[in-house]
Amino acid sequence: MRKNRLRGAALAATALAAALSLTACSDTGAAKSGSSLNGSSSSSDNTASASGTSDSSAADSGQSSDAKDSGTKAQGGTSSTGTAGGSGADVGNGERAEVGQACGANDINWSTREESQAGGYILIIAKAKPGITCTLPGTYPVVAFGSGGIEAGPAEQAVGDEITLSGKTTAYAGMNPKTTNNDFGVEFEHLIVAVDQEDPNPESLPVNPVNVDKPIVTNWHTNPADAVPFSS
Repeated sequence: MRKNRLRGAALAATALAAALSLTACSDTGAAKSGSSLNGSSSSSDNTASASGTSDSSAADSGQSSDAKDSGTKAQGGTSSTGTAGGSGADVGNGERAEVGQACGANDINWSTREESQAGGYILIIAKAKPGITCTLPGTYPVVAFGSGGIEAGPAEQAVGDEITLSGKTTAYAGMNPKTTNNDFGVEFEHLIVAVDQEDPNPESLPVNPVNVDKPIVTNWHTNPADAVPFSS
């Protein structure tokens, strides 16, 4: 009897252990299954999120592309209009003539030379700097001495032709520093020259000491023989 009880208890314990084992396996599987589902759900969410971002980027990219295309077209239109308009002055019949650049003192390489004709004068020599093409007016340059502003008057009354300076083309103007027959005058070792009254960059040129009193200067000429400042 006692052996039967012991055997029954052992069988019951074995059955209980087997049941507990099956329950543990079932829970573990469920946990694993749940974990896998969560992982799948998370991956799905990430995929959806990435897809959403991609769609948003694509939309943004499309909008940006449209904006760029629109800007490019607008710029192209402006450029075309500017090109069609051309540059220069309108001379009628839909044609345009190029407008030359007016010379400024800083466009020119300056030099001077003393001459003995007509009682002595200073020849002012102007050449365009390399790569520069510009136009001198048909009038006389502005020539002045010292801070007191002793300025040369015109030696010629008529206006001459404009001169285009470029390459080896040279322009000349003759300046007589003293037109009076007296002992008055102020001595200077520099003269200041500008193309005209509007020139913002006058140049200071060294000269040998010269007595200045009521100076005069000729118009610009391409022949130095035409730039002799005869007193009236």
